[in-house]
Amino acid sequence: MMVNYPIKIVNHSPYPLPEYQTIGSAGMDLRANLDAKIIIMPHKVYQIPTGIFLELPIGIEAQIRARSGLALKHGLSLVNGVGTIDADYRGEIKIILINLLDKPYQMEPGERIAQMVFSEYVKAEFKEVSTVDELANSERGDGGFGHSGK
Repeated sequence: MMVNYPIKIVNHSPYPLPEYQTIGSAGMDLRANLDAKIIIMPHKVYQIPTGIFLELPIGIEAQIRARSGLALKHGLSLVNGVGTIDADYRGEIKIILINLLDKPYQMEPGERIAQMVFSEYVKAEFKEVSTVDELANSERGDGGFGHSGK
């Protein structure tokens, strides 16, 4: 079941508000709030402003993810894998991009550079125990990397 949450947004860019591109989209695109084109050099990290500020309800996070087309065609990825915008953050959303290819990429003002997905989250309440023996047994146990064969 899909639930809609009221989210306050401020747009300090000249570009449209983030929006879903199709009815089935989970993410909405964020745009580069740039005054001019910039060159994203190979293997360099950039902080790209979006001009977007949010107020999220407690219990909701905004996940910032790479756009698959930019990743596949131009090697642009997020340095931190997936970014998290916490419910109590009020600053501008900025995208931490890296160019993983060996050729420069020209980024245009207003270009869609990342996607934002909203998600509910759970908070942990730790119950500290003294030894690993106090953890319940499981079928997997302590089987780690590659434990299932590949």
